[in-house]
Amino acid sequence: MKGLQEFFDLSFDNPQLLETALTHSSYANEHQKESNERLEFVGDAVLDVIMAKYLYEEDKHYNEGDLTKRRAKYVCEAALVEYAKACDLGRYMLLGHGEEKSGGRNRAALLADAFEAFVGAIFLDKGLEEVYKVAERVVFPLIGDDDEKSFIDFKSHLQELVQSDKRQLVYKVVDESGPSHNKTFTIRVYMDDILMGEGTGRSKKEAEQHAAEIALKKLARKSMKF
Repeated sequence: MKGLQEFFDLSFDNPQLLETALTHSSYANEHQKESNERLEFVGDAVLDVIMAKYLYEEDKHYNEGDLTKRRAKYVCEAALVEYAKACDLGRYMLLGHGEEKSGGRNRAALLADAFEAFVGAIFLDKGLEEVYKVAERVVFPLIGDDDEKSFIDFKSHLQELVQSDKRQLVYKVVDESGPSHNKTFTIRVYMDDILMGEGTGRSKKEAEQHAAEIALKKLARKSMKF
């Protein structure tokens, strides 16, 4: 964890916050520790704020709707994973025995959650200005290199496609399997009452993205008008 702080030129006043940010629920369950889930909540909100400020200042020709779409794209799970990889965050995560053996350090959902928790921990320990050390090192450069094909947020694309026709999208969990620290979720997305796609993932977010991707492919194949 010292290497992670050095990478961003950070020094935590409360090192326990950093440890908690990197503690997956599988490790927390095995060692009676607090997991990073509550810090994810904080980090998610903080990332929304810094991304909104960045896009407002950089994308002066975009309107509110465009800015909202771009923010969603740059804080979606796929984007968070890239930010986590840019600082080798997986190397520092504390994982339970089973999660370690099953390749959890490279799992998208775990990396995305850990990055949000890491940001949340920095905010609580040092404030918003210190969060910018992370953003300026691994977030903003990746946004600048974006080629419009990366960080695809399939849920947002699907929502945008159907909202003009006043249709409603509903995501439903239809199956959960595996132990609490290593679950697999199956989620279906419905447009009104029509089943549009089904996806699986190690988190609900991941499963929803897969379901939305399948729905978009179905619409493209059928050139469906609704």
